Amino acid sequence: MKGNPVLTLAALIAAGCSMLGAPETEAAQILTTHRIPAALALEAVGEAVEACAKQGYAETAVLVDADGVKQAVLRGDGTGVHSLDSAAGKAYTSATLKADTEAVVERAKTDPIIANVIAKLPNMLLDGGGVVIKINGEVFGAIAASGAPGGDIDEGCAKAGLEKIRGRLQ
Repeated sequence: MKGNPVLTLAALIAAGCSMLGAPETEAAQILTTHRIPAALALEAVGEAVEACAKQGYAETAVLVDADGVKQAVLRGDGTGVHSLDSAAGKAYTSATLKADTEAVVERAKTDPIIANVIAKLPNMLLDGGGVVIKINGEVFGAIAASGAPGGDIDEGCAKAGLEKIRGRLQ
């Protein structure tokens, strides 16, 4: 093969892709994704932090989209710096595994794949406090809280944040 090797490689890749996919004349399909609106995400994390503050706990709350990308973060007054990563890890875990983290923790007790493989992946945190956000069966994201002396308390605060906006999610 003579000529520019980069152009030759690009032509081969294009030819291979067109053989694997739809004909070039067919319109490409676009994937639609959904996210919680920013204003509602902010309300939810605010409510989660406030719910824990009323119980005497300094809390951080994080809301992520279905891919685990942060949409809203609020670090409550007096909350330790570690709670930022912890809440983000719980939210990421909940969104990407499509389950509340309490359920994931329970499943990890009998499922070595979760306990020994998934738990060691980047950004995963198997600890109570992450709550998946589903609308009509579709995962839109997750909210998580961290800072209280137990995952069950964190989860209650995260659920309070979700309940604040649940009626407006459609």
